[in-house]
Amino acid sequence: MKTKITLIIAALFLSVNVSFAQQDDECMTWLTIFSDAAKSKKYDEAYEPWKKLKNKCPKLSRAIYQYGERILKHKIKNTSGAEQVHYVHDLMKVWDDAMQYYPSKYSAGDVLQDKTQLKYDNRKELGLSDVQVYNEYDNLYKTHLESFTSPKGLYIYFSLAVDLFNSGQFPIQNVFNKYDDVSDKIENEIKNYTEKLNALVKKEEAGQTLTSKQGKYKKSYNSYLENYDKISGSIDTKLGILANCENLIPLYTKDFEEFKNDAIWLKRAVSRMFNKECTDDPLYIKLVKAYDETAPSADTKYFVAGLLLKDGKLNEAIEYFKQSFELESDNYKKGKLANRIGSILKKKGKYGQARGYYREALKLNPSNGRPYLSIAGMYAASANSCGDTNFNKRAVFWLAAKEAKKAGNVDANLKKAAAQTAANYLAKAPQRSEIFNCDCQKTTIRIGCWIGASVTVPGL
Repeated sequence: MKTKITLIIAALFLSVNVSFAQQDDECMTWLTIFSDAAKSKKYDEAYEPWKKLKNKCPKLSRAIYQYGERILKHKIKNTSGAEQVHYVHDLMKVWDDAMQYYPSKYSAGDVLQDKTQLKYDNRKELGLSDVQVYNEYDNLYKTHLESFTSPKGLYIYFSLAVDLFNSGQFPIQNVFNKYDDVSDKIENEIKNYTEKLNALVKKEEAGQTLTSKQGKYKKSYNSYLENYDKISGSIDTKLGILANCENLIPLYTKDFEEFKNDAIWLKRAVSRMFNKECTDDPLYIKLVKAYDETAPSADTKYFVAGLLLKDGKLNEAIEYFKQSFELESDNYKKGKLANRIGSILKKKGKYGQARGYYREALKLNPSNGRPYLSIAGMYAASANSCGDTNFNKRAVFWLAAKEAKKAGNVDANLKKAAAQTAANYLAKAPQRSEIFNCDCQKTTIRIGCWIGASVTVPGL
């Protein structure tokens, strides 16, 4: 009897093993068929074997989810109506399953961001209102801010807030709050990618060659920065006339007593009044003073300096700019601040001091080439006053061109502008015939006044 039972168990065990083996063989076959088709972008051909594999062996390979996303996006793009909605829901389910089976590769925040964007892209087909879509983005912002990095998504989030105000569903204060939230997020992302890019730029400036992987990272960081820069401009455009002095002044006047000790509210109010050139109103002075008293910082000193400039107190303003720069402890923000101060001093004709701040900006943020262009512009503007002969005056443009070229070398987004600027300056510098006539090739010319630099005459 025992022998008979043992034989029955053995037979069952063998049949189960055979069944699993057949299942594995079947799943491997489907995997091969669908992945080969997907690699060739034959997504319709890949769909059925992919679907069978996903249903029967969902843990077999991550390729099920990598290629499955592409297959379903193709289906969504090429269908309509109920069929399209079906594929939209299937794609969201694929992301959920991918997160379940491969949690180290798919985070909850990234999946939620993808889902939110998918719902927005198909909002009409899904029957979602602007409020519902806005709430999806708002949920992403509130629950997984660290994953909310899509430039497109951030713009849509703010754009929907403006649309809801225009349709009478949102108060204007909500729009301003959301503008600040999104702007702060974009600024943080720009800081993040700039710091990563700076590390690679410093490595190149030290004469080291980037690895292939680092080269790809550099290209990616530049792309993100370019997109965030575009989105920042688009958000300002979308806010448009809403953030004008006519709206801001009564709004902040009404809320001042309630928020006069709230540093965040004061910072945002002062920044917006400053950026929208509402600085002539007495409320602006009131806001700046309250901000400086509540939370003295690099920001408050900067705004106080602005008030002093407005009153024509340039030397006092420069002292406050100095305090602002010294108080700032974050290197990224300090670099931006140095660039802003440099630009203000440049406009006031304080070229030497401006250059000092621009150089500080370059030390702190070497991947931003704009300070180089600003220095080049000041050199060019000083050509007539910093040279003692006509030739030497025009030689200043060689210095200007050199600075402009540096901008393109460190900042991929400025390559074209830097090259054009450098070419313009070189056209104004002494030409080959003049160098030949003066017989001064490869000699050094000392440029005086505030520039205090030397330039070597090119050889023929």
